[in-house]
Amino acid sequence: MDDAQRRVVFMSAALLLDYPDDRMPDILAAVGDSLGDLPVETGERLSRFLQYATDRAVDGPSALQQDYVATFDQRRRCSLSLSYYAVGDTRQRGAAILAFSRQIEDLGFTLIREELPDHLCVLLESAAQSTGDSWHSVTEMLASHRDGLEVLRAALSDLDSPYAELVTCVCSALPSVSDATAENYRRLVRSGPPSELVGLGTPLPATGMEHQP
Repeated sequence: MDDAQRRVVFMSAALLLDYPDDRMPDILAAVGDSLGDLPVETGERLSRFLQYATDRAVDGPSALQQDYVATFDQRRRCSLSLSYYAVGDTRQRGAAILAFSRQIEDLGFTLIREELPDHLCVLLESAAQSTGDSWHSVTEMLASHRDGLEVLRAALSDLDSPYAELVTCVCSALPSVSDATAENYRRLVRSGPPSELVGLGTPLPATGMEHQP
């Protein structure tokens, strides 16, 4: 998978792993239009999720939302917060979230989503929109959390959840990183950044990421 294909996978997953709202029909159509640019197996996995989402939409606009809440909000092993897999529900969680915030800011992004900066969709959207050194840094960040993503993927697979297809696509798109690089990111998340921490402030009601290289 080349970098252009990885960006498509990351953005598709960021959109489809987000809480489903009124934009979902347009999102499903846009992702569907991009499948021809992807490796066959990845395209097939995304197609299966798109079919599930389309079928569920027949049952009404709230059907997908109910599935989403039951999957991600009511099961700890299916958390989309990457800090959970790094430090769990411990006192370190706050420092870990601030570490994610600092890393996102250092890449030149401003968070305008409602989620916290350790949310998987935040990292995926950051990767999809990044270029140059920022691209390499944010994809390394994602790859350093491969263990947590595999826990999430396995938990979703055990539930026979269609969302497992999306996380599997993300895992397949992650580049390899050295053990030392992965440990550096994990250590930063566990301990928090060493310098003064700056919060993100009040998030705007819109979703997405802004990048100012």
